[in-house]
Amino acid sequence: MHTVLSSARASVTIGPDQPFCIIGERINPTGRKKFQEQLRVEDLSAVEIDVAQQIAGGAMMLDVNMGAPLIDEVKLLGDAVRLVQSLTDVPLCIDSSIVEALESGLAAYEGKALVNSVTMERERIELILPLVKRYGAAVIALPNDEEAIPEDPHRRLELAKQLVGIATDEYGIPIEDIVVDPLAMPIGADHTLAMKTMEAIHLISTEIGVNTTLGASNVSFGMPDRHTLNAVFLPMAMKAGLTSAIMDARSPQIVTAVKGADLMMGNDEWGATWIAAHRAKQAAAQAAEAAAQA
Repeated sequence: MHTVLSSARASVTIGPDQPFCIIGERINPTGRKKFQEQLRVEDLSAVEIDVAQQIAGGAMMLDVNMGAPLIDEVKLLGDAVRLVQSLTDVPLCIDSSIVEALESGLAAYEGKALVNSVTMERERIELILPLVKRYGAAVIALPNDEEAIPEDPHRRLELAKQLVGIATDEYGIPIEDIVVDPLAMPIGADHTLAMKTMEAIHLISTEIGVNTTLGASNVSFGMPDRHTLNAVFLPMAMKAGLTSAIMDARSPQIVTAVKGADLMMGNDEWGATWIAAHRAKQAAAQAAEAAAQA
């Protein structure tokens, strides 16, 4: 199954036979005190840096989130979407817990966006899925309800099936436009959680057949050397069926691990992308050495 997202001038296809879709996570004020202060005075200059660094790192899409205290998120998400689209052609994932902000971002967007996200909570469904349908977007579906995020992979599968059924049957959203997030949970809290997430990915991928994504950095939250853990986890999750992730596209360690997994899984024909990336690194190193000697 293919999920196709687009900007005004470019598109990306998510699918098990496609290169893994790297969705850059950086345009998000969570945990970024200086960025939050800038946003409170409607200064979006840091977004320009975030876009450049993520695209240079290999991002194929960008997640855009403006959620922080004392920020006019409704206005700023629309402004940020327009700014990002003026800087890059990659498609966007519009990310907010505030429905009015999501609508502001969708109204500003040129193309087919990915909306982050909807849960099994009925109130959220009734607010978000009509927006997704109205703007012709795709949506990330989270298999959790009012009670909690279930640890049991089979319960996550059950909730995902219910949510996909509601989206397709009640709101007419094509199944290929639903990307399920099986929910990465921090291994620091329980060493079995990563394996449970991978089991949920496998169940959802095989029994529902939809594409999947994760907030990949969640798995290493609270642990040291997070980039190494994320670089190990993502190829394992890809083998389980994961087809995209919201992740740190600025980390060569993580991106290289994903690209290597693409090659090993047969999604990099003749290793063309891997070889081209290696040659680009060699050329950059040679140019830097030449500049240092000049």
